[in-house]
Amino acid sequence: MDGGRRQLLLTGARVACLAGLAALGPSLARAAAPRNGRYPFTLGVASGAPLPDSVVLWTRILFDPLDARATPPVAFAVRWEIAEDEGFRRIAASGTATANPALAHSVHVDVKGLRPDRWYWYRFMLGDAVSPVARTRTAPAPGTLPRSLKLAVASCQHWEFGHYAAQRHIAAAAPDLVAFLGDYIYEWGAYSLEHPQRAVRRDESYTLEQYRARYAQYKSDRDLQAAHHAAPWIMTWDDHEVANDYGGLRDELLTPDFAARRAAAYQAYCEHQPLRFTANGFRDVRMYQRYDWGTLARFHVLDNRQYRSPQACSRPSRGGSNSVYRNACAMLADGRRTMLGSAQEAWLREGLGDSKARWNVLAQQTLMAQSSQVEIRRASDGRFWTDGWDGYPAARQRLLDALRTNGAANPLVLSGDVHTFYAAELRRDPTRPRATGNPVVATEFCGTSITSSSRPQERTAQYVAMNPHIRYGRSDRRGFMLMEVTPERTSVLFQGLDDVRDKASGVKTLARFAVEDGKPGVMEG
Repeated sequence: MDGGRRQLLLTGARVACLAGLAALGPSLARAAAPRNGRYPFTLGVASGAPLPDSVVLWTRILFDPLDARATPPVAFAVRWEIAEDEGFRRIAASGTATANPALAHSVHVDVKGLRPDRWYWYRFMLGDAVSPVARTRTAPAPGTLPRSLKLAVASCQHWEFGHYAAQRHIAAAAPDLVAFLGDYIYEWGAYSLEHPQRAVRRDESYTLEQYRARYAQYKSDRDLQAAHHAAPWIMTWDDHEVANDYGGLRDELLTPDFAARRAAAYQAYCEHQPLRFTANGFRDVRMYQRYDWGTLARFHVLDNRQYRSPQACSRPSRGGSNSVYRNACAMLADGRRTMLGSAQEAWLREGLGDSKARWNVLAQQTLMAQSSQVEIRRASDGRFWTDGWDGYPAARQRLLDALRTNGAANPLVLSGDVHTFYAAELRRDPTRPRATGNPVVATEFCGTSITSSSRPQERTAQYVAMNPHIRYGRSDRRGFMLMEVTPERTSVLFQGLDDVRDKASGVKTLARFAVEDGKPGVMEG
C-alpha cells in the first residue's frame, strides 16, 4: 500500500472515534456559560496525535475537579482557536465544539488543514472564560528528513507516591513531542488535590463516574498541565488505567463482570486524552497507532494489555502476575500465547516492512529485555515475572524475528512500567551475547516512573549482573527520559529527580547513552 493511501486510511480510522464520541448520548439543549464566576477549564488543555496537517486538541469543562455535579448536566458550546503566533494575531483555524455531559463534557477537536512541521498555539473559550494558551505542533511533511527530534518519554505517575516535578522538568525541556507509555492514572487513592505524604489504599475505581473523578484529580495538577501545554503527546495505556495486572478480559480477582469495568475505564480514558482511535461501545478500543516524523522516525505505538493471553502460571484461584521458574511453568513455552494479539502483530509487521524511516521506534509499555531474577547457567534456568515480556517469550521472539526480517532501519524499543531506568541490547538469545549468529536486533531504553515506587538499587544491580545484555539499571530515582533523534544518531538522557516528595525538586542527568545509525547497541553517550 502506498504511503499516501495508508496515511489516509489511518487518519480516517482514528477520526471515527471522534465521530463516535460526538454521537453518544441524547441531543441536549446547549447552555450559556454560567455567570457565577466559576472557571470551567480547571483541567487545562492538551494536544496530541500530530500528523503533517492536523493535531487533536482537548479540554474538559469542569468547574470543580472534586465534584462533577457542580457542572450542570447540559451541553456547552465551546469555542476554540489555533494560531500561528502566541498572541493569536494570525488565526489558522477556529470553530465551535460541543461539550456533551454524556462524555463528561470533554471536547476533542481534530484540526485539519494545518501546515507541516511548524508550531501553533491554541486555546478554548466558554462565555467570558478563556483556557490557558498552550502550544502544539504538526509532524514534518512526508518524504522530508528533519534535522532532529527532541522527545520526552514518561510513564507511571501514581498520585500517592510523590509530586509531578518530573512533568515540570519535561515542560521546561521544551520537547517537540512527549511519549507517555502507560499508567497515566492509578485506580486507587484518596480523592484530594494535594499529593499525600504517604499512600493509603482506598477509594478504588470501578465505575465510569469513579474513573472520571480519578482523571479529574490527576489532571488538576499544574505540573502535569504544564507538560501537556508544552508539546503534543502520543500515548498508550498500561494496566492501572483499569486495574493492576489485568490481561485481556481477566483481572487479578477473576471478576465475572470485569468486561464492564474495563469498558468504563476505557471510556474515561478516551474522554480525557487528546488521541484519535476507534471504539465500539468502548468494550474494544483500537489503541495501537503509527506516527511518522517525516523520514526521520516512525513511531509504532503498541497496546500490550487489551489483546494479550492471560498471564502464565498465576497463583491459585487468582489472575494477574507471578514470579515463576522457567522449568516449573510449562505455559511459558506455549508458542500460541500472545502479548499483542494476531491482528496487532500483523499490523506491526506491515508497518516495519514498508517503513522508510531512519529510526523505527516501538513505543510500548514494559521492559522487553529478558530479566531473570536468578542466575542462568543453562537454558532451563531462570525465574521470571510473568506480567512483562518475560511471561510471553514466544511472542517476544516473534517480535524480534519481525525486526530482523522486515528490513526496518535502526529499531529502538522504548519502555516503562517497571519504575526503573534500563539500557539493554535485544538479541534472539540473551544468554549467549557473544555467540556467532546472535547479533543485537534492537536497542532498548526503559524509563523510570514519574512518581511510582520501585525496588532497592542493590537488587537492581544484582539483576543487571545476572543479565549481561542489560547494560545499565537504576531504580532508586524517579524521573523521565529525554532523547534527541538525528539522522546520524539517537542520544538518550536518563533524568532523575533529587526528591520525588519535593514539589520543587531539581533534576540531574544520571546517565547518557547513544545509538549510531546502522550500529545497533548501547553506547555510553
